[in-house]
Formats: sequence, C-alpha cells, structure tokens
Amino acid sequence: MKTKFSGFTLIELMIVIVIVGVLATIALPAYQDSVRKSRRTEALSTMLDLQLRQEKWRANNSTYGTEANIWTSPPNLDTNYYDFTITPSTVGGTAWYYITASALSSQQQDKQYGVSCTTLTLNPMYKDVTPANPDPDKYPAECWRK
Repeated sequence: MKTKFSGFTLIELMIVIVIVGVLATIALPAYQDSVRKSRRTEALSTMLDLQLRQEKWRANNSTYGTEANIWTSPPNLDTNYYDFTITPSTVGGTAWYYITASALSSQQQDKQYGVSCTTLTLNPMYKDVTPANPDPDKYPAECWRK
C-alpha cells in the first residue's frame, strides 16, 4: 500500500512568502504616512487649543500670556512628536504672538506631495496657518488643513 503525502511544496511556500513580502512593502509606508497625518492633525488641534488659551488669557489681562501662563494645565497630548513654542511679537504697534509646532523624532520624515510638513506656524493676526519656508509653487495647504 502506497502512502500519499499531502502538504505544501517548497516552491509553493516560497511563492506565498514573496507575495506577503510584496504586500508588506506596499502597505507599511502607506500605514506610516497615515500615522504621520494623524499626528499632524493632533498638532494642529493642540495649536488651536493654545490659541484659545491665549485669547482667554488676553480677555482677563492686558497682554498675551507666556508659555508659563498658557501651559498651566497642558492639554492631553503626546509631546514625543512635536515641540510647541509661543513667540511674542509686535505687529504695527499691536502686541501679538505666534504658535509654532516643530516635528521631533520620526515625525521629521513627514512629507506630503513632496513638500516637507515638519514645521507649522499659527499666525492669529492674519488668521493663517503656514509651514516654515513654504515653496510658492507648492503651498503646502495639503500638510496643514484649517
């Protein structure tokens, strides 16, 4: 009596490994881009929260607050990906401020359509959100949606 063996051949196993490898090569960068985009959105949300805190401080005081005044109760955020700074400024004799989010660690590799999305400055005076050194031909509104 002859015994029939069943199972996978080495060739079949290698074909499956190659297919899984190709799928992983395509899927992993797309996943990492999605994670970076979600971190960008969280950074923008934090910046808008800081803007609201500034306006609240200004409503009760004669000037805008410093980082120490504004960060009295920090928002719930993971600061491993962005560093937030508040820079006082004067525009036309009017006191103002800028809020900047700078990417840290793995978030520094963040690009959208070939444009670097690593630094964002919120300018409440002009109601604008712009990246550092924007390319006029590729204004990265894709990076930072309002």
